[in-house]
Amino acid sequence: MTQPSIGLIGLGVMGANLALNIAEKGFDIGVANRTAETTRRFHAGAGELARRITPCASIPELVAALTPPRTIIIMVKAGAPVDAQIAELRPHLSPGDAIVDAGNANFHDTLRRDASFQGSGLNFIGMGVSGGEEGARHGPSIMAGGPEDAYARIARVLEAISATYQGAPCCAWVGPDGAGHFVKMIHNGIEYADMQMIAEVYGLLRDGVGMAASEIADVFAAWNTGPLNSYLIEITAGVLAVGDEKSGKPLVDVIQDRAGQKGTGRWSVMEAQSLGVPATTIEAAVAARALSSLRDERARAAAVYGAQQPPRLELDRSVLIGRLEAGLYAGKIAAYAQGFAVLEAASAEHQWNLPLATIARIWRAGCIIRSQFLDRIAAAFEATGGKGNLLLAPDFVAEMTNAHPALRSIVALAAATASPAPALSSALAYFDAYRQARGTANLIQAQRDFFGAHGFERIGEVGDHHGPWGAAS
Repeated sequence: MTQPSIGLIGLGVMGANLALNIAEKGFDIGVANRTAETTRRFHAGAGELARRITPCASIPELVAALTPPRTIIIMVKAGAPVDAQIAELRPHLSPGDAIVDAGNANFHDTLRRDASFQGSGLNFIGMGVSGGEEGARHGPSIMAGGPEDAYARIARVLEAISATYQGAPCCAWVGPDGAGHFVKMIHNGIEYADMQMIAEVYGLLRDGVGMAASEIADVFAAWNTGPLNSYLIEITAGVLAVGDEKSGKPLVDVIQDRAGQKGTGRWSVMEAQSLGVPATTIEAAVAARALSSLRDERARAAAVYGAQQPPRLELDRSVLIGRLEAGLYAGKIAAYAQGFAVLEAASAEHQWNLPLATIARIWRAGCIIRSQFLDRIAAAFEATGGKGNLLLAPDFVAEMTNAHPALRSIVALAAATASPAPALSSALAYFDAYRQARGTANLIQAQRDFFGAHGFERIGEVGDHHGPWGAAS
């Protein structure tokens, strides 16, 4: 074993799997953890890969074990623990060394940390890693931000451990300072929307049609062979097919309907609002998770208003399933269009020059939202130079023209059968508003001018105008 130049701190599930991935790809690595016993156990359980892993009992020992210029990956809980780890590390590092935060950091924290490294001779990389523990072990999608030269020094390692799609690594430098963590945040926001729309379609099949979980599993499995082919559709089919040994029921039927969240979805909504970009489908998905957590309140509301007894849908089942597939695809297009619109706006705001086509490509494998669909998004941005809303890309214009009637139909069916579909409904409303050449904001501007003298533009005229509202009052 040669002296490694790469180290990793934090041997929880994600950190341990990432370290094993690095070792398996032929790179020597030093590792450390807050507790030395965890490090010892990890090394003892690494099997043949242990020969490429140098266990270290302390931070000074880890730094001493690495060949300069060193790159040390931090895999600890986001927030204050990252700051504490950086503060402990910095006194032991030398000019040219780099610290990589590979956790789910808020990109504002990454901006702050990057600024604190300026002029120090040290480098800070904020790196989004998607794919969960399986991805960390066998190939995640990696979105790196920070100094490009510092990334270039470890690109060979990161590309080797990342997932691949048709031979291409799902790993890239996407921009300076907080760009990597921002891209990962929006990935997670899109993930929220994708999952929520899938759950809403599941609800229509379960409550509107009366299908059993195993039957719905077959529907999703069939969809995974068509335009909706993706990791989330695949695992949905899988989880719906699993039985519960304890109750004898489908496992999904005994899981409490209260969804958790760790914050990245909320952050993505907050940043979209801050940038003035409508991301309504993502917003609806985040709100739906928050509403799901109000389990006791929902139970009281059900008692007050009476349990919902949605009527069964009278449509031919095969016709309905076809509409649901097309409608879900239309909703997916709208959600991804919103997510990439937020990325484009943030790129301009922070002067990142985010490579949107590259981002779509590195999401094609390894990450949670991986799908064939992203191939088409990458091609669309290649054609436009990474500019413009996806809904205006010629291929997607054709797709939405064909698919939005199905989305309209299933949103109407959801309303008629009391099946909540906030994300699908928001996707439809976004599409309708986006393609409406003259909307209703003219009335809002008149109202604003009436009570606040904010002024308005007149059609075909230049300048600010005010109305004679005194007569109206």
